[in-house]
Amino acid sequence: MNEIVDAPDFAEDGAPASPTPAQPRTRTQRLRAWMRAHPWRAAGVVAAALLLVFTWLSWALPVSRALEPLPEATLVLVDTEGTPFARRGALKDEPVDARELPPHVVNAVLAIEDRRFRQHFGIDLRGVARAARHNAEAGEIQQGGSTITQQLAKTSFLESERTFRRKFQEALIALWLELRLDKDEILSRYLSSIYLGDGVYGLRAAARHYFDRAPEDLSLGEAAMLAGMIKAPSTLAPTDNLDGARERARVVLQAMVDHGAITQEEAEDARPARLRMGRDPLPVGTYFADWVSPQAKAVFDAEYGEVEVPTTLDPRLQSLAERVVRDALRSGARDGVGQAALVAMRTNGEVVAMVGGGDYKESAFNRATQAQRQPGSTFKLFVYLAALRDGMTLDTVVDDTPLTIGDWSPSNYNDDYSGPITLRQAFAQSSNVVAVRLAEQIGPRAVIRAARDLGVQSELKDDPMLALGVSETNLMELTAAYAALGSPTAPVIPHGVQHPDAKDHGGDTVLEDEERVALLQLLEAAVNDGTARAARLSQPAFGKTGTTQDHRDALFIGLAGDLAVGVWVGNDDGTPMDGVTGGGLPARMWAQFTGPAIGARALGAPREVRERAAPQSRWKKWRRRWFGR
Repeated sequence: MNEIVDAPDFAEDGAPASPTPAQPRTRTQRLRAWMRAHPWRAAGVVAAALLLVFTWLSWALPVSRALEPLPEATLVLVDTEGTPFARRGALKDEPVDARELPPHVVNAVLAIEDRRFRQHFGIDLRGVARAARHNAEAGEIQQGGSTITQQLAKTSFLESERTFRRKFQEALIALWLELRLDKDEILSRYLSSIYLGDGVYGLRAAARHYFDRAPEDLSLGEAAMLAGMIKAPSTLAPTDNLDGARERARVVLQAMVDHGAITQEEAEDARPARLRMGRDPLPVGTYFADWVSPQAKAVFDAEYGEVEVPTTLDPRLQSLAERVVRDALRSGARDGVGQAALVAMRTNGEVVAMVGGGDYKESAFNRATQAQRQPGSTFKLFVYLAALRDGMTLDTVVDDTPLTIGDWSPSNYNDDYSGPITLRQAFAQSSNVVAVRLAEQIGPRAVIRAARDLGVQSELKDDPMLALGVSETNLMELTAAYAALGSPTAPVIPHGVQHPDAKDHGGDTVLEDEERVALLQLLEAAVNDGTARAARLSQPAFGKTGTTQDHRDALFIGLAGDLAVGVWVGNDDGTPMDGVTGGGLPARMWAQFTGPAIGARALGAPREVRERAAPQSRWKKWRRRWFGR
């Protein structure tokens, strides 16, 4: 028999083929090979790595963190009459001790959240397997295998992201917590920090909020309802979904029966929980509340519970402001007015009323503080202040005739020009060309400096058009600038919190008496003889109109008594209105608010102050002047 010998492979050209080179092994393959060859060394490396992780956890994650209060307490904002009008922030009360709670309160949580809490070591492998099997049968994720210890680890130390990395961290921290704390300590921390809907954290706060009682006094039905909310606190809060919360409570009661914590008869006899709110319902947001909350947080601090914050909001003036804005939007709709804003402050910066739009529920965007719009001719106040500082007087004659600067030719409203006129007349008539001539003569930087001195912080362009109010600002800023004319120093800083530790609300710029008086005379001339006649009151009023190009914005800012009030109307998208000017609807709104507002203020003053504020005949004025009575 001939011996069969494997013949060598040949390439197509007849030459022997080269052997296939061995492929290099990957890092993972080399690691596996090393672990198979040295199992005990591999086990030692893993143990050392785990030891390092636990050492880092002990150093970097203090166990007391789970009991620390929220970053801020709940702030209850109170108006000047002591009436709460908004609640801001989450509520967290004093911690609970699981050992002092009734058994049915603790068992309700354990039965629905972690039946094997007393047996596992932080990770329930049996629970994980059961959940995996159930989810596989259902074809979707319906159950989770997290233990109470893992939930505490997640809520106290980790972000809310859902990744395998976070689940691994959660498991490690859970093991660490089990080593550091006993079961009752873990449960106490969990019950003290768990979210239970309505911005409420912790069992004690929830018991007070929903049932007006301490957690030690909860009935079986109430305990079951709170335990059932843990799964979905936002959708199962009884304030919004009482039927759903009660249905979930029945599931908890049955789980307690299955767990052996109560009998079937006890579950059937448990009375459904009834809602008894432990605190008055208050809105979370209003235009004023949104604006004042950062100020309140800066000066008020507490660990638990609620803190009443006295604010400067005057409820009568706020109600008046809301009515004026509501009526204006109704009447202005035919002229294309879609939104309006009004802010009123004392000349010391105390904001007493604020309306940031037509309806807060529809839009929380505050057009008094957040909307950056062109101020139009209300900006001319700063042009004339700069002119006065440059040595001009109210009787200085200026030229109100057509003007061209380069390729730009500013024009007056309706192309109306008066020729040589005084500064007083030019301001009252709101002459555009005079304002531009003044800015050109004294320099835009002098105008910007005047605006800064009165508190305008928005970006202002060094440009000849600056004089016509083309640089955007906001209504609050403008109103505060006008308020400075009634304050000893400038700028006036708007504020809404009454607190001795609040920051100083006055600036260090001192307006000369001559400057202040001259500016007030200009504003008075605009009201009495100029574009703002619709803003006239029965007592001295000072103000300025503003209208931007194509009637996109219309404003009136003014002072009367100790109030500075700013009004704006327009549209959020910048759509032009139908001929609405600052001397029309905004000036009327200003008068409708400011007249009653100063009258209400005077009613609470001494008799002699009321008499001085009340309208007087010429005879009474003459008699007071000569006879002092």
